[in-house]
Amino acid sequence: MSSRPNDDPACHGVMPRGGGDTIVALASGAGVSAVAVIRISGPLTRAVLENLTGSLPVPREAGLRRIGGIDRGLVLWFPAPASFTGEDMAELQVHGGRAVVRGVVDAVLACEGTRLAEPGEFARRAFENGKLDLTEVEGLADLISADTEMQRRQALAQADGGLRRLYEGWRAELLKAQSLMEAGLDFTDEADVAENASSMAITAALPLLDAMERHLADRSGKLLRDGFRVVIAGPPNAGKSSLLNALAKRDVAIVSEVAGTTRDVIEVHLDLGGVAVILADTAGIREAKGVIESEGIARAVSRAEDADLVLWVVDGACPVFDLPHSLRAKSMAFALNKADLKPVLPPGMDEIPVVAVSAKTGEGIEALEANLEAAATKGLGTTSQSPITRTRHRVELVSTRDALKRFVNHDLDPELAAEELRIAAHHLGRLTGRIDVEEVLGAIFLEFCIGK
Repeated sequence: MSSRPNDDPACHGVMPRGGGDTIVALASGAGVSAVAVIRISGPLTRAVLENLTGSLPVPREAGLRRIGGIDRGLVLWFPAPASFTGEDMAELQVHGGRAVVRGVVDAVLACEGTRLAEPGEFARRAFENGKLDLTEVEGLADLISADTEMQRRQALAQADGGLRRLYEGWRAELLKAQSLMEAGLDFTDEADVAENASSMAITAALPLLDAMERHLADRSGKLLRDGFRVVIAGPPNAGKSSLLNALAKRDVAIVSEVAGTTRDVIEVHLDLGGVAVILADTAGIREAKGVIESEGIARAVSRAEDADLVLWVVDGACPVFDLPHSLRAKSMAFALNKADLKPVLPPGMDEIPVVAVSAKTGEGIEALEANLEAAATKGLGTTSQSPITRTRHRVELVSTRDALKRFVNHDLDPELAAEELRIAAHHLGRLTGRIDVEEVLGAIFLEFCIGK
């Protein structure tokens, strides 16, 4: 596809109305498909459609048109401001062959003032035109990349404005406290008025501070978005790699009777009951024989220490529960592998909740999956309607909370107290884009594909 206009007679005389380029992109997946969706947005959209199709369909109703002599397809027209981007916008639904898509896009690009869209540019224009705030943009990005049902539900709630409504509600409460402090500053010559305004501002800020503390304590959003981390650990030759393959239902790890075969961490992403679970196979933990194996064991222990759950695999041929000291305080699950050998637990170990499995025959694999699903669901806890999903949100909320703490807990001069409220409002505003957030826009919108 060319990104430069050519001398197409169909586009002669077409000039943009208003500022800004008109952008075009394939919004559906690349490659051959039954139907492809091509998006156009910007001041030239109406003129491009009229030149390519002859006439505009009824706004927001699909019309069958011949498109530039290239294909016959459905055309949707969304005049501004009632469109995704807030600009004049159109969608062309054509046959999904590469030649058709390339021909239609090139026909649009033949018009002067049009160009290919950059990654995330449609969503960025929606943000800049007030159609979406930053949290909704991020929710949209998460919705596109969601792998599990719970990820989809969380992302959809955020894309629908769940976090925006929460943060805007907090911002309104913060503005009340700010207005009280500013009123007190305006009447500094009347001590009783200034003191009363300050006390009222602190009273208004305390419930907000408490709500933020509870919100920051909820870690479910990150676990839902990034996945519940389970590390398979245990002694060499316990069958950890075979168990990983059995849970993944495919061969992802090399299996060998030679101790120390697994040297690095191997990850598999699973969907267990709608929860994203990241399952990691690690090197067998023992006294290392060599520098390379020593490094693999060190990585295994480190990954297990950072996991949400450690699945300790016990060799049925030698059922020993000898955990490293650093893992004894971790959340643990136990699997007794090689159940086909009919292993017997040593005395005193029969009270440990162990799932007997056989990676060889598949015995107990479903029960182990159910245990991992239950552990992941429990680890998520009671998910709030609008949990924190991104590190950016947590950083800004921590800064907001810290400023509020300084405001309510320190005996500050009125000017300094008012400044703490301004700092809190600044960081809270960065979450939704209510202030200058140019430095964070690029990172957010680059997550999108070209047609979004």
